[in-house]
Amino acid sequence: MIPTKETLSVEFKSDQRTLGESIIVDEVVALSNSEGGDLYIGVEDDGEITGAQPVHRDSIQVAAMVANKTVPPVSVRAETLAEKFPVMHIEVPRSRSIVATSNGRILRRRIKSDGTPESVPMYPYEIATRLSDLGRLDYSAQPVVDATCDDFDSLELARLRRLVQTSRGGDRALLELTDDELERALKLTTRVGEKDVPTLAGLLMIGKAESLERLVPTHEAVFQVLEGTDIRANESYRQPLLYTIEDIIARVEPWNPVTEVQIGLLSQPTPLYDRRALREAIVNAFGHRDYSVLGRVRVQMDDVGLSVNNPGGFIEGISVRNLLSAEPQGRNPCLMDALKRVGLAERTGRGIDRIYEGSLLYGRPLPDYSASNQTMVSLFIERSEPDAEFVQLLAEERDRGTDLPLQSLLVLDALKRSRRCGIAELSEMVDIPHQRLRRTVELLCEAGLVEASGGGQNRSYMLSKKVYGHGGKAKEYVRQTDIDRVRYPELIMKLARQQGRVTVSDVRELLHLPDGDAAYYELKKLKEHGELTLVKRGPRSFYAPVKK
Repeated sequence: MIPTKETLSVEFKSDQRTLGESIIVDEVVALSNSEGGDLYIGVEDDGEITGAQPVHRDSIQVAAMVANKTVPPVSVRAETLAEKFPVMHIEVPRSRSIVATSNGRILRRRIKSDGTPESVPMYPYEIATRLSDLGRLDYSAQPVVDATCDDFDSLELARLRRLVQTSRGGDRALLELTDDELERALKLTTRVGEKDVPTLAGLLMIGKAESLERLVPTHEAVFQVLEGTDIRANESYRQPLLYTIEDIIARVEPWNPVTEVQIGLLSQPTPLYDRRALREAIVNAFGHRDYSVLGRVRVQMDDVGLSVNNPGGFIEGISVRNLLSAEPQGRNPCLMDALKRVGLAERTGRGIDRIYEGSLLYGRPLPDYSASNQTMVSLFIERSEPDAEFVQLLAEERDRGTDLPLQSLLVLDALKRSRRCGIAELSEMVDIPHQRLRRTVELLCEAGLVEASGGGQNRSYMLSKKVYGHGGKAKEYVRQTDIDRVRYPELIMKLARQQGRVTVSDVRELLHLPDGDAAYYELKKLKEHGELTLVKRGPRSFYAPVKK
């Protein structure tokens, strides 16, 4: 039950010389301020079990001591593990706030250069980052010390008004306000004592470049274009966000060629990267980055694709697996709200949906966030040509009055990649809640875009003849519907040889057949051809491969 080595979430403590309570509390605080984990008292650093002292074997007393000496109190679960030498196991939950010892020590866990873990003090800037990650602090809404409204750039304020007026999603009501009223409405300033003081969001959006460099040294961005190893563009930014975002988007355009996709008698111009998706990706990088740490937003285009990286990992509750289904929330609500009202970001808070749609609507590979980690969010959009037949199919559905939602596009994309799969497999491939996924698939069946076969848990799905029919792909459809039947004997025999035996239920599950009769028929044919022999009759009958 005891791990063999220490990790970021596992800590061993020797108790041969009676461990002090302060050391135990320090380790609990560090684990709670990180990912949570397990503390084992009575285990050496190398994993040798030497046992806990009698004073540390009372689980109720240990849990009470930890609660009394942590602020806010940490509720741990303690138990004595009955090994050769008793070990006290303390299970530490991950805190939803910052935890300190009763004497004011705040610690966290980290991995050293040699790969071993340690508990270290948490510095002020790390506290801000931690609270921001937990959704307990809007760093962008905080007043900036030493800043005044003189640090605002009147030209950037004019740019903001222009964006509100020209952007499709801009809040036109802002145009009726005076400059001071507009700054308060967007929370670009906050009242401190008797005067208005710029917030971080205010400085980021309309601050002077020299003021940003002095007051927000963490704000930096870069745009790069690489062709092979040659650098075609390399532009650094320390200007306010409105200028930076507009300039990067403008610089991307010459490197975003347009191709023509034929839809019936008409042709549709299609850029290499969807413009709305590109805008959302860039705005999200600036709006959700961690401004309490050094780093820069990087937008890079190369022969493989487009990368958009920003400092600061996903906040609490958000991960690569639930990006589309998680409740929209961000690290800098004040800044993102201002960007939305100006018209730069998606007003619904579902900009990530727009990024995915930008690829799905053209049959391109999905956006890839897999390189993201605790300190960085990394988006990669592969460079690829649009799937003309898929675009034409969606256009025909649109002409019939059906605009396919994002969930339907995700299912179609998954089936296009996997050819055939059941609900369980689809659930692993797409970020859609199970019940909604089942409903989405059945609606696609009703629309004639997906075909189902089998029943119950063996029910599987594939793209329909209608979908494969686009672009002369009838052969692919026939292959998907008929080739499995041709390979049935091969698949059954492979399973029989691996297991040494095969049953009717094995075959039904393997081939996604609708009932046991169909599975029995396949086994009977193999028996008649001398490949299998019936070993036992009745309810527990099975077949074995014939030795040759």
